Amino acid sequence: MRMWADEPRPMNNLDNREGGSDTPASEDAEPSSMAASAMDGVAAAALRSVLHRVHQAVESSGRGPHQVRVVAVSKTKPVSLIREVYDSGHRCFGENYVQEIIDKAPQLPEDIEWHFIGNLQSNKVKPLLTGVPNLAVVETVDDEKIANRLDRMVATIGRKPLKVMVQVNTSGEEYVSKSGVDPAGCVELVKHVALGCPNLEFCGLMTIGMPDYTSTPENFKTLANCRSEVCKLLGIAEEQCELSMGMSGDFELALSKWAVPMCGLDPPYSEPGSTQSSSHQLFYCAAISIMA
Repeated sequence: MRMWADEPRPMNNLDNREGGSDTPASEDAEPSSMAASAMDGVAAAALRSVLHRVHQAVESSGRGPHQVRVVAVSKTKPVSLIREVYDSGHRCFGENYVQEIIDKAPQLPEDIEWHFIGNLQSNKVKPLLTGVPNLAVVETVDDEKIANRLDRMVATIGRKPLKVMVQVNTSGEEYVSKSGVDPAGCVELVKHVALGCPNLEFCGLMTIGMPDYTSTPENFKTLANCRSEVCKLLGIAEEQCELSMGMSGDFELALSKWAVPMCGLDPPYSEPGSTQSSSHQLFYCAAISIMA
């Protein structure tokens, strides 16, 4: 399950923290130092806040321990902030733009687990896969064309099978009409990925939900229903199909209403730096834009 959770930052403009141009040079050093110091730890604190909210949401569901993975979306954020969250122990990050992830990945540790969560065009598949060797998941497969392109490119460059999620348009909003398969077509697309793309590993379903980040239970129920149909088709348990859903205004609802218990998993959410195998992770909860 993916959750998009925006956490406020105490300063509005990170890039301007050095002070204005009208500040006398003799007085600039101390304010600049104080501003930089004030920013230290803000991103890591936001991550802790999200993890706390995740834990509370899971506990309130009354369903017992759950495995939750938090993916911090770092789109438009500088490498320095990503590194701060990394140094706090976090390893999973999501990016929306191909060029941005290609630029950032070489500047950061190789053990980062990158997730691509933006719309992916066919002509961007090769640079994405070759430019980010530690790309872990593409969450936005929404038609057979992009699935086939990914499958062929994985084979061409000789990398291990790539994990992918099928993106489902659960809200019916026109703005995402080209970013997400209709629920009625979800099963057929999953079937194509799972059975017709040997270099891809289907791992779950993703939805963006409502454009104002306030999805209703119906949106989440739609994705859960799609999972049931997909698992029936593939002959697998629902726990083997991850759900990526929820944003800043609704991820608690996504967790509390549609979390499915998986026995024997502890702790109830993944601590930063967790080394647990991803194959044991049912919930795929991305705290998107925790550094926003």
